Amino acid sequence: MAGDLWIITGEIGTGKTRWCQQFLDLARQAGWDVAGLISPAVFENGQKTAIDAVDVRSGERRRLATRRSVKDAALIHTREWLFETDTVGWGNAVFRRALPCDLLIVDEMGPLELLQGQGWVNALEAIATRAYRLAVVVVRPSLLSIAEQWQPQAVITLRNAIQ
Repeated sequence: MAGDLWIITGEIGTGKTRWCQQFLDLARQAGWDVAGLISPAVFENGQKTAIDAVDVRSGERRRLATRRSVKDAALIHTREWLFETDTVGWGNAVFRRALPCDLLIVDEMGPLELLQGQGWVNALEAIATRAYRLAVVVVRPSLLSIAEQWQPQAVITLRNAIQ
């Protein structure tokens, strides 16, 4: 199976995760075997305070990251987020057993993976195998030039928030 690859990109708040969830629902309705992770935001009092990771095959949900304060330091972090190492390991296990599948969802490949070699490194391996019918990979616009090296069949740019 030499699968197709779509990259979903857009600025913060344009609905990339929601787009993935809606596409995932359509794939399930069509009887596709789905695998991978989506990363919905967690809001408290209208503020994004955390990010969860959801295994799209099993439905299992775990806390992936929380807002980072200046004094926080951890093995895995970005400027804004402090990542749960146990959840990152769990996510890598999800990607390790994801293939083969009809639809692989990777929400998202960010600076941890593409610049630092951390995070969901097994997702990078899964993308490279093309052992799926279709992979949908979320990548922020600032990292698009790196992701385009994967030779995607489509790059879909979201400009307005999806309801």
